[in-house]
Amino acid sequence: MTEKAATIQRIAILAHPQIPEAVPEAATIAAFLQEYGLHVSHGLLNDQIIRRQVETKRCDVVIALGGDGTMLRAGHMCGPNGVPILGINMGRFGFLMEIQQNQWRETLPRLLSGDFWIENRMMLCAERSRAGEMLGSWDIVNEAVVSRGSFVRPVHLETSVDGRFLTTYVADGLIASTPTGSTAYALAVGGPILPPELRTILLVPIAPHLSIDRAIVFAEGSSVSIVVHTAHQAVLSIDGQLPIELVDGDCVKVFASHHSLKFIRFQDPGYFYRNLTPHMNQNPSTGNSR
Repeated sequence: MTEKAATIQRIAILAHPQIPEAVPEAATIAAFLQEYGLHVSHGLLNDQIIRRQVETKRCDVVIALGGDGTMLRAGHMCGPNGVPILGINMGRFGFLMEIQQNQWRETLPRLLSGDFWIENRMMLCAERSRAGEMLGSWDIVNEAVVSRGSFVRPVHLETSVDGRFLTTYVADGLIASTPTGSTAYALAVGGPILPPELRTILLVPIAPHLSIDRAIVFAEGSSVSIVVHTAHQAVLSIDGQLPIELVDGDCVKVFASHHSLKFIRFQDPGYFYRNLTPHMNQNPSTGNSR
């Protein structure tokens, strides 16, 4: 689903702290935008002032400088607050990014003139509970992963959909993914590539042993519950963040979030398929791209 462009007056620029050139580039972009009379702030991804601006709706657009991980972290901040994100690629892969570092001077005037569209992408919500008590809740851009910890032993994952028993996976883990996440971890373990405009939940097992070994796609209104059965360590990881330890009997419930992630796009809506093959064949992180 797309939205029409809105008037831009206040912009925040977030730079990845581990990309040295991102910080000075953010300052350069801020100076460029200030010449147009805009209110511009810039800082690192964990900048609390900018976070408060986003949370209090005092920001129209966030420009994220980095790679796909930067977009995930910006998405956790901006998605629940309805703030669109423009990604400028300064990382290695940049599958989620919209423009390259050397393109922003020619592209940002299009942003200011309203020559863009908003792409809405589905987010998920994960809830962790123990003995019926809620222990935490998270918004998801890519995926929630319930998996074994440091012990190289499978876990038993009793999985239900809409309160109905589906199966018990004996596996290294189970991925519950958005369509956006279908090109991330889910793809790496053999899951299908889903178009970003879909609103579905993708379930993909990781190294299943004598269990269902195929991905399953559920409708947006579905709710997936995963109960962990293990005598050793198990963990929950949200979008690749630090793992959260789980114990035997813990339940992770995944369902569609009320929020959508908003990406600013200048390319036509067919960009996903046009860019898919080059990204798949020339992953720069391998060093084999030509």
